[in-house]
Amino acid sequence: MPHLVILYTPNLDRETDMSGLCRTLADTMLAQRDETGKQVFPTGGVRVLAYAAAHSAIADGKGDYGFVYLNLRIARGRSAALQKQMGDALTAAVGTHFAALLAQKPLGITLQIDEGTEVFDGKHSSLHPLFNKA
Repeated sequence: MPHLVILYTPNLDRETDMSGLCRTLADTMLAQRDETGKQVFPTGGVRVLAYAAAHSAIADGKGDYGFVYLNLRIARGRSAALQKQMGDALTAAVGTHFAALLAQKPLGITLQIDEGTEVFDGKHSSLHPLFNKA
């Protein structure tokens, strides 16, 4: 964890670089520091995944509307101030990415951060060791 999942209307594929947005958001997450200056998210744990919705209906359906839903799932234990900092940083990055498109067409963007209470948290990863060489 953290995992940032992006769901979006497929009409946006022809109008923006979703892979570029994923990289920007991953870099934004990696740049976050806590109150002591420590990196908030482990490098090997950052994942940003984007999926175009196979089916969608937006508003009244009478326009070429777009929608982007971003959900960041994080483990428990981070302060409210740090959660807000992360939300503000991600919102700013998303806003920059979509600024031109927002000026051209109706587009809704929602970012939510969920803090998990896991009932099970099984992990198998060979990614973390790549970045845990202290």
